[in-house]
Amino acid sequence: MRFPLKEIAQYIRSAPTEELLDRVTVYREGMEPAALDLMEGELDRRRVTRVQIADYDAQQRATAIMLPDGTAQRCERCDRPAVYQRRGWHRTYGWLPVFRRTFYLCRFHQPGAKANPAADIGS
Repeated sequence: MRFPLKEIAQYIRSAPTEELLDRVTVYREGMEPAALDLMEGELDRRRVTRVQIADYDAQQRATAIMLPDGTAQRCERCDRPAVYQRRGWHRTYGWLPVFRRTFYLCRFHQPGAKANPAADIGS
């Protein structure tokens, strides 16, 4: 399989710092080593220290819902780590309940959260 390193490098240069931090910490297990090297290099360029990365990792792991494979559960509405889960109905067309399921939401999408000033990651 071809690994589009050039496109990934371009994306990494424009990605928000928080997204890069999520990917090199709580999503690290699911990442390609070459992509991780690029992300860590970009964080170095942005002057994010290894100590800051380790602190961010500890903070995220303390609040995020972690999966058995060592990665964080993703939010239903964006790519941030989920910190809240609830049972609810999966609805067709937004109103017809079909079956019950678990929903996972990040700190910006959980009930009662204040509006996120930044645009959603991955939306």
